[in-house]
Amino acid sequence: MRDAARAAGMFLLLSTGASLALALVYILGGQPQLEGTFLAISLGSIGAALILWGKRILEGPDDVEPREAPSPHGEVEAAEEAVEDGGEQIARRRFLIRLLGAAGGALGVALVFPIRSLGPSPGNTLYTTPWKKGARLVTGDGTPLRPTELETASIVTVFPENAIGSADAQAVLVRVDPVNLALPGARDGWAPEGNLCYSKVCTHAGCPVGLYVETEHALRCPCHQSTFNVYTGAEPVSGPAVRPLPQLPLEVDAEGYLVAGGGFSGPVGPSFWNMP
Repeated sequence: MRDAARAAGMFLLLSTGASLALALVYILGGQPQLEGTFLAISLGSIGAALILWGKRILEGPDDVEPREAPSPHGEVEAAEEAVEDGGEQIARRRFLIRLLGAAGGALGVALVFPIRSLGPSPGNTLYTTPWKKGARLVTGDGTPLRPTELETASIVTVFPENAIGSADAQAVLVRVDPVNLALPGARDGWAPEGNLCYSKVCTHAGCPVGLYVETEHALRCPCHQSTFNVYTGAEPVSGPAVRPLPQLPLEVDAEGYLVAGGGFSGPVGPSFWNMP
């Protein structure tokens, strides 16, 4: 039993060392082969120690066999030996438990470090864009736009003036006859002089929605033919998309340029938050 306890202790010490080596290799820049080797040694050593513990160290069932009654002197010696042996077993088990805790703790520390590889938390970046209240609408070359800049039934890609080229902020500005508008909710004031602005990122698969079909007064995604009615808040009317394009509220600033009245009406892009 003593030899088994020593062997189990050596395995636990080996596991602790391998886990610390794994953490060190990762901190120094990482090396997949070494990391895999140290992880295998750490887990394998813990497994070997537990097998020895269960098979060789823990007491098995008591066996009872008849024997002659010992003399009083023999009874005292037997009791002393039992007490001494029991004390040694308790000490060994406490020591092994401490080693097992150290090995498990070292492995836990080693496994915490790779969490850094996941990068910083995205926070609410999936739900917000650079569009803020007062941000001017500009074209790709930075030209600001006035409400009368576009002719009726024409479109142009726009960005916030401080984030030209931003993938999640790209939007389509389209001008229509305001008489035909039937925007949902309280969006009546979102389209000065018939200017409507919708996210250019399709809510189906994230393709750019850049086609305007005047006869259907609809924006269409060229990838999978999702079609959105601009009069009714870019509600989908055909194709696989099931969510409208987020709309950007528009205002006119003191200098007569179109500006955002706030952020988009909803999250931009494919509807990942609705997936089961």
